[in-house]
Amino acid sequence: MPIAPKRMPFFGHIAELRRRLMIVASVLVVAAVGLYFVADPLFNVLVEPVRAALGDRPIIALRAFDPMMVRFKVALWGALVLTSPVTIWQVMSFFLPALRPKEQRWFLGTFIASVVLFLIGVAFCYVIILPASFAWLVGQAGSIMQFQAQATDIITVIAYFLIGFGVAFETPVVVFYLTYFGVVPYAKLRKNWRIVWIVIIVVASMITPDWSPVSMGFLSAAMIGLYELSMLLVRIMMAKKIAAQRAADAEFDDDDEDDES
Repeated sequence: MPIAPKRMPFFGHIAELRRRLMIVASVLVVAAVGLYFVADPLFNVLVEPVRAALGDRPIIALRAFDPMMVRFKVALWGALVLTSPVTIWQVMSFFLPALRPKEQRWFLGTFIASVVLFLIGVAFCYVIILPASFAWLVGQAGSIMQFQAQATDIITVIAYFLIGFGVAFETPVVVFYLTYFGVVPYAKLRKNWRIVWIVIIVVASMITPDWSPVSMGFLSAAMIGLYELSMLLVRIMMAKKIAAQRAADAEFDDDDEDDES
Protein backbone atom coordinates (compact mmCIF):
# COMPACT_ATOMS: atom_id res chain seq x y z
CA MET A 1 0.00 0.00 0.00
CA PRO A 2 1.70 3.24 -1.09
CA ILE A 3 1.61 5.85 1.63
CA ALA A 4 2.43 9.50 1.12
CA PRO A 5 5.01 11.09 3.42
CA LYS A 6 3.74 12.79 6.55
CA ARG A 7 5.02 16.22 5.54
CA MET A 8 4.59 17.65 2.06
CA PRO A 9 3.63 21.04 0.62
CA PHE A 10 0.00 21.96 0.03
CA PHE A 11 0.17 21.26 -3.70
CA GLY A 12 1.79 17.93 -2.87
CA HIS A 13 -1.37 16.97 -0.97
CA ILE A 14 -3.45 18.14 -3.93
CA ALA A 15 -1.37 15.97 -6.29
CA GLU A 16 -1.72 13.00 -3.94
CA LEU A 17 -5.48 13.49 -3.78
CA ARG A 18 -5.69 13.75 -7.55
CA ARG A 19 -3.67 10.54 -7.93
CA ARG A 20 -5.99 8.62 -5.66
CA LEU A 21 -9.10 10.04 -7.34
CA MET A 22 -7.68 8.94 -10.69
CA ILE A 23 -7.26 5.41 -9.33
CA VAL A 24 -10.86 5.38 -8.10
CA ALA A 25 -12.16 6.77 -11.41
CA SER A 26 -10.11 4.32 -13.49
CA VAL A 27 -11.31 1.29 -11.53
CA LEU A 28 -14.88 2.58 -11.69
CA VAL A 29 -14.76 3.04 -15.47
CA VAL A 30 -13.28 -0.42 -16.05
CA ALA A 31 -15.93 -2.03 -13.82
CA ALA A 32 -18.74 -0.05 -15.48
CA VAL A 33 -17.61 -1.08 -18.97
CA GLY A 34 -17.52 -4.71 -17.92
CA LEU A 35 -20.94 -4.56 -16.25
CA TYR A 36 -22.46 -2.85 -19.30
CA PHE A 37 -22.29 -6.16 -21.16
CA VAL A 38 -24.19 -7.97 -18.39
CA ALA A 39 -26.72 -5.19 -17.84
CA ASP A 40 -29.74 -7.42 -18.53
CA PRO A 41 -29.30 -9.89 -15.64
CA LEU A 42 -28.05 -7.07 -13.39
CA PHE A 43 -31.18 -5.06 -14.20
CA ASN A 44 -33.37 -8.02 -13.26
CA VAL A 45 -31.51 -8.41 -9.96
CA LEU A 46 -31.91 -4.71 -9.11
CA VAL A 47 -35.65 -4.53 -9.81
CA GLU A 48 -36.50 -7.90 -8.21
CA PRO A 49 -37.38 -6.39 -4.77
CA VAL A 50 -39.92 -3.96 -6.33
CA ARG A 51 -41.67 -6.32 -8.76
CA ALA A 52 -44.32 -7.24 -6.21
CA ALA A 53 -45.13 -3.54 -5.71
CA LEU A 54 -45.31 -2.99 -9.48
CA GLY A 55 -47.70 -5.90 -9.94
CA ASP A 56 -48.44 -6.64 -13.59
CA ARG A 57 -47.23 -3.22 -14.75
CA PRO A 58 -44.50 -3.50 -17.38
CA ILE A 59 -41.29 -1.50 -16.98
CA ILE A 60 -41.27 0.77 -20.03
CA ALA A 61 -38.88 3.05 -21.93
CA LEU A 62 -40.43 6.21 -23.40
CA ARG A 63 -37.59 7.62 -25.49
CA ALA A 64 -35.24 6.13 -28.06
CA PHE A 65 -32.17 6.79 -25.88
CA ASP A 66 -33.74 5.30 -22.72
CA PRO A 67 -32.68 1.64 -23.25
CA MET A 68 -29.05 2.65 -23.71
CA MET A 69 -29.18 5.07 -20.75
CA VAL A 70 -30.75 2.42 -18.55
CA ARG A 71 -27.95 -0.02 -19.39
CA PHE A 72 -25.40 2.70 -18.66
CA LYS A 73 -27.01 3.57 -15.32
CA VAL A 74 -27.24 -0.08 -14.30
CA ALA A 75 -23.56 -0.57 -15.14
CA LEU A 76 -22.48 2.63 -13.37
CA TRP A 77 -24.44 2.10 -10.16
CA GLY A 78 -23.42 -1.54 -10.06
CA ALA A 79 -19.79 -0.50 -10.49
CA LEU A 80 -20.10 1.98 -7.61
CA VAL A 81 -21.13 -0.81 -5.26
CA LEU A 82 -18.68 -3.34 -6.70
CA THR A 83 -15.69 -0.97 -6.43
CA SER A 84 -16.69 0.49 -3.04
CA PRO A 85 -13.77 -1.33 -1.30
CA VAL A 86 -11.30 0.40 -3.64
CA THR A 87 -12.93 3.80 -3.00
CA ILE A 88 -12.88 3.31 0.77
CA TRP A 89 -9.25 2.10 0.67
CA GLN A 90 -8.07 5.12 -1.31
CA VAL A 91 -9.93 7.62 0.88
CA MET A 92 -8.53 6.08 4.06
CA SER A 93 -5.01 5.84 2.59
CA PHE A 94 -5.07 9.56 1.82
CA PHE A 95 -5.61 10.39 5.52
CA LEU A 96 -3.37 7.61 6.87
CA PRO A 97 -0.10 9.67 7.00
CA ALA A 98 -1.77 12.12 9.40
CA LEU A 99 -2.22 9.38 12.01
CA ARG A 100 0.21 8.32 14.69
CA PRO A 101 1.85 4.86 14.43
CA LYS A 102 -0.52 3.47 17.09
CA GLU A 103 -3.52 4.77 15.15
CA GLN A 104 -2.21 3.46 11.83
CA ARG A 105 -2.43 -0.07 13.21
CA TRP A 106 -6.20 0.33 13.14
CA PHE A 107 -6.19 0.97 9.40
CA LEU A 108 -6.95 -2.57 8.25
CA GLY A 109 -9.63 -3.14 10.89
CA THR A 110 -11.31 0.16 10.07
CA PHE A 111 -11.17 -0.62 6.36
CA ILE A 112 -12.78 -4.03 6.83
CA ALA A 113 -15.44 -2.58 9.14
CA SER A 114 -16.24 0.20 6.65
CA VAL A 115 -16.62 -2.19 3.73
CA VAL A 116 -18.71 -4.67 5.72
CA LEU A 117 -20.99 -1.92 7.08
CA PHE A 118 -21.49 -0.45 3.61
CA LEU A 119 -22.41 -3.84 2.14
CA ILE A 120 -24.72 -4.61 5.08
CA GLY A 121 -26.47 -1.29 4.49
CA VAL A 122 -26.93 -2.11 0.79
CA ALA A 123 -28.23 -5.61 1.62
CA PHE A 124 -30.55 -4.26 4.33
CA CYS A 125 -32.03 -1.79 1.86
CA TYR A 126 -32.35 -4.41 -0.90
CA VAL A 127 -34.09 -7.03 1.25
CA ILE A 128 -36.21 -4.94 3.63
CA ILE A 129 -36.52 -1.31 2.53
CA LEU A 130 -37.12 -1.48 -1.23
CA PRO A 131 -40.16 -3.80 -1.19
CA ALA A 132 -41.94 -1.91 1.60
CA SER A 133 -41.01 1.56 0.38
CA PHE A 134 -42.02 0.96 -3.25
CA ALA A 135 -45.31 -0.59 -2.14
CA TRP A 136 -46.06 2.58 -0.18
CA LEU A 137 -45.00 4.87 -3.04
CA VAL A 138 -47.04 3.05 -5.69
CA GLY A 139 -50.00 2.95 -3.33
CA GLN A 140 -50.02 6.76 -3.19
CA ALA A 141 -51.42 6.79 -6.74
CA GLY A 142 -54.70 5.56 -5.34
CA SER A 143 -57.63 5.81 -7.74
CA ILE A 144 -56.73 9.26 -9.10
CA MET A 145 -53.58 8.29 -11.00
CA GLN A 146 -52.29 5.44 -13.12
CA PHE A 147 -48.69 4.62 -12.30
CA GLN A 148 -46.38 3.64 -15.15
CA ALA A 149 -42.99 2.20 -14.26
CA GLN A 150 -40.35 3.94 -16.34
CA ALA A 151 -37.04 2.10 -16.48
CA THR A 152 -34.81 5.17 -16.03
CA ASP A 153 -36.79 6.36 -13.02
CA ILE A 154 -36.97 2.93 -11.36
CA ILE A 155 -33.22 2.30 -11.66
CA THR A 156 -32.30 5.79 -10.43
CA VAL A 157 -34.50 5.54 -7.34
CA ILE A 158 -33.28 2.02 -6.52
CA ALA A 159 -29.65 3.13 -6.86
CA TYR A 160 -30.19 6.16 -4.59
CA PHE A 161 -31.76 3.90 -1.98
CA LEU A 162 -28.94 1.36 -2.05
CA ILE A 163 -26.08 3.88 -1.98
CA GLY A 164 -27.83 6.06 0.62
CA PHE A 165 -28.33 3.18 3.04
CA GLY A 166 -24.79 1.93 2.43
CA VAL A 167 -23.35 5.33 3.37
CA ALA A 168 -25.70 5.70 6.35
CA PHE A 169 -24.49 2.41 7.81
CA GLU A 170 -21.00 3.92 8.19
CA THR A 171 -22.32 5.63 11.35
CA PRO A 172 -20.31 3.47 13.83
CA VAL A 173 -17.00 4.28 12.12
CA VAL A 174 -17.76 8.01 12.09
CA VAL A 175 -18.89 8.07 15.73
CA PHE A 176 -15.86 6.08 16.90
CA TYR A 177 -13.33 8.43 15.31
CA LEU A 178 -15.21 11.57 16.36
CA THR A 179 -14.92 10.44 19.98
CA TYR A 180 -11.40 9.02 19.66
CA PHE A 181 -9.94 12.24 18.26
CA GLY A 182 -11.87 14.32 20.76
CA VAL A 183 -13.96 16.17 18.18
CA VAL A 184 -17.00 15.37 20.32
CA PRO A 185 -16.36 13.92 23.81
CA TYR A 186 -18.07 10.65 24.68
CA ALA A 187 -19.71 12.15 27.78
CA LYS A 188 -21.24 14.95 25.71
CA LEU A 189 -22.67 12.54 23.15
CA ARG A 190 -24.03 10.28 25.88
CA LYS A 191 -25.57 13.17 27.82
CA ASN A 192 -27.20 14.75 24.75
CA TRP A 193 -28.52 11.53 23.23
CA ARG A 194 -31.94 13.05 22.58
CA ILE A 195 -30.39 15.76 20.39
CA VAL A 196 -28.28 13.15 18.59
CA TRP A 197 -31.39 11.08 17.86
CA ILE A 198 -33.16 14.12 16.42
CA VAL A 199 -30.14 14.90 14.22
CA ILE A 200 -30.12 11.29 13.02
CA ILE A 201 -33.81 11.48 12.11
CA VAL A 202 -33.20 14.73 10.19
CA VAL A 203 -30.22 13.20 8.37
CA ALA A 204 -32.30 10.11 7.55
CA SER A 205 -34.98 12.30 6.00
CA MET A 206 -32.32 13.99 3.86
CA ILE A 207 -30.67 10.74 2.71
CA THR A 208 -33.82 8.89 1.69
CA PRO A 209 -34.86 9.91 -1.83
CA ASP A 210 -38.62 9.52 -1.32
CA TRP A 211 -39.38 11.02 2.13
CA SER A 212 -41.84 8.20 2.75
CA PRO A 213 -42.45 7.30 6.41
CA VAL A 214 -41.51 3.70 5.63
CA SER A 215 -37.98 4.35 4.39
CA MET A 216 -37.33 7.23 6.80
CA GLY A 217 -38.59 5.19 9.74
CA PHE A 218 -36.49 2.13 8.89
CA LEU A 219 -33.37 4.19 8.19
CA SER A 220 -33.78 6.28 11.36
CA ALA A 221 -34.22 3.14 13.46
CA ALA A 222 -31.23 1.47 11.84
CA MET A 223 -28.98 4.52 12.28
CA ILE A 224 -30.04 4.98 15.90
CA GLY A 225 -29.34 1.29 16.57
CA LEU A 226 -25.92 1.58 14.92
CA TYR A 227 -25.20 4.78 16.88
CA GLU A 228 -26.02 3.10 20.19
CA LEU A 229 -23.91 0.08 19.20
CA SER A 230 -21.01 2.35 18.31
CA MET A 231 -21.32 4.14 21.65
CA LEU A 232 -21.15 0.79 23.43
CA LEU A 233 -18.03 -0.16 21.46
CA VAL A 234 -16.45 3.22 22.22
CA ARG A 235 -17.15 2.74 25.92
CA ILE A 236 -15.49 -0.69 25.88
CA MET A 237 -12.49 0.13 23.68
CA MET A 238 -11.80 3.57 25.16
CA ALA A 239 -12.64 2.88 28.80
CA LYS A 240 -9.36 4.34 30.13
CA LYS A 241 -9.61 7.48 28.01
CA ILE A 242 -13.23 8.06 29.00
CA ALA A 243 -12.38 7.61 32.68
CA ALA A 244 -9.51 10.11 32.34
CA GLN A 245 -11.82 12.63 30.67
CA ARG A 246 -14.38 12.25 33.44
CA ALA A 247 -11.68 12.72 36.09
CA ALA A 248 -10.42 15.84 34.32
CA ASP A 249 -13.96 17.23 34.07
CA ALA A 250 -14.59 16.52 37.76
CA GLU A 251 -11.33 18.24 38.73
CA PHE A 252 -12.24 21.23 36.56
CA ASP A 253 -15.64 21.49 38.26
CA ASP A 254 -14.00 21.31 41.71
CA ASP A 255 -11.61 24.12 40.76
CA ASP A 256 -14.54 26.27 39.63
CA GLU A 257 -16.31 25.69 42.94
CA ASP A 258 -13.16 26.66 44.86
CA ASP A 259 -12.81 29.86 42.82
CA GLU A 260 -16.43 30.80 43.48
CA SER A 261 -16.03 30.23 47.21
